[in-house]
Amino acid sequence: MKLLGAIEAGGTKFVCGIGNEDGTIIDRVSFPTATPQETMGQVMDYFSGKSVEAIGIGSFGPIDPVIGSPTYGYITTTPKPHWGGYNLVGAVEEQFRVPIGFDTDVNGAALGEYTWGAAQGLDSCLYITVGTGIGAGAVVGGKLVHGLSHPEMGHILVRRHPEDHYEGFCPYHGDCLEGLAAGPAIGKRWGKPAGELPADHPAWAMEAHYLAHALMNYVLILSPQKIVMGGGVMKQSQLFPLIHAKLQELLGGYVQHPALNEEIGSYIVPPQLGDNAGLSGALGLAKLALDRK
Repeated sequence: MKLLGAIEAGGTKFVCGIGNEDGTIIDRVSFPTATPQETMGQVMDYFSGKSVEAIGIGSFGPIDPVIGSPTYGYITTTPKPHWGGYNLVGAVEEQFRVPIGFDTDVNGAALGEYTWGAAQGLDSCLYITVGTGIGAGAVVGGKLVHGLSHPEMGHILVRRHPEDHYEGFCPYHGDCLEGLAAGPAIGKRWGKPAGELPADHPAWAMEAHYLAHALMNYVLILSPQKIVMGGGVMKQSQLFPLIHAKLQELLGGYVQHPALNEEIGSYIVPPQLGDNAGLSGALGLAKLALDRK
């Protein structure tokens, strides 16, 4: 099988790997996200001499994923210091001269779960990550969703929990979904990181409130056949039943489908690929780039 390269470019860390066309990850390495010069130097060193035939990049954003755009391949208005306006695809392409697949990290993870994970064999799925930020990627009709740019589902507006007076931390919108429900919001609201709060803490009912409101919008707009929820916050497994119950309450029986009723536990699920969802998705992006060649 052909060797493919994969880059999961996160705001906190980069994960690079080598795999093949069936999604098998053969080797991987990770390192903290520093400046572009330092971080990309480590990326180039890792892939040097690996003989990959294409490289897929799933990146934190916002990015420009529209092929033919003057800024295609760039990280654009990110608040991440030093990375705004950085030509990520151009840097990798110049070094290795192979086809490059490029998309958001969450679109990559959605592709990974669709191709090899929890949504395998379906026509559509949604992947949501809830961690230091919130983002979502979607596959509809077997294709990743793009438009003017890429979806930014982490920045939708949701109804406030009646007992929540936290102002929100998003530098652009304040109290959007990410500003109210990402990991930093939980830490600032309750005075402790999410991972240090007990399973019966009221933080989790509030978190489920916000995430279920978001899911209601996604279900009504996209009607995905599977919803996969990953990221550090979603490792709190007690969130899943709370989200299931709140979503059913919000929908109020309007959409009649077993997936939203008796089968909701197998409709909204953790990543089947686990922590490999993003890296596997980047392999999928590399495979798409190779197929376009």
